Amino acid sequence: MTTSTFTVERTITVAAPPATVYALLEDFRRWPAWSPWENLDPQMTRTYSGAERGTGAVYEWSGNRKAGQGRMQIVEAAPGDQVRIALAFDRPMSSNNDTRFTLQPDGDGTRVTWTMTGPRPLIMRVLGFVLSMDKLVGKDFEKGLAQLKAAAEAPGTGPG
Repeated sequence: MTTSTFTVERTITVAAPPATVYALLEDFRRWPAWSPWENLDPQMTRTYSGAERGTGAVYEWSGNRKAGQGRMQIVEAAPGDQVRIALAFDRPMSSNNDTRFTLQPDGDGTRVTWTMTGPRPLIMRVLGFVLSMDKLVGKDFEKGLAQLKAAAEAPGTGPG
C-alpha cells in the first residue's frame, strides 16, 4: 500500500520575468489564457469573489462531468515569488488539496514549478500502482505549464 498523501510536481522555464508569470497566476480572471481545464466545458459557470487578485481572491466553478465543481482561494501570494492556493473539489469526488506555484529567476527567464499535494483516498492507495495522481493530472500540469509559457511569452504580456 502507498502513502496517505500524494504530490504531483512539474517544472518549466519561461522566457519572461517572474513579474509577468506572477501576474498570470495571481489573477484568476487571467487563468483562461493558460489553465488546462478551462475548456473542458464551454457552458461552465465561473464566479469570482474576495480580493480582485492575490491573497483572498476566490474562483468557483461548476461544469459538466469532466470539469466538475470546486473552489480555489489564494491563501498566500508573494509577488514574483510564489502563489499558494487552497483547492477544494466538490465533484466528481470531494477533496482538498494544496497547490503552489513557485517562481525562480533563471537567466532572463523564470523557472516555474507547479506542485499539488493532498490526501490520497483509500481507493487511490489500494490502486496506487495503476492509478496514481501523477498519472491522472501530471499531463494536465505539463499542458498547463506549456500554455502558461506561451501566454507569458506572448508579445504585450506583462504584469496586469
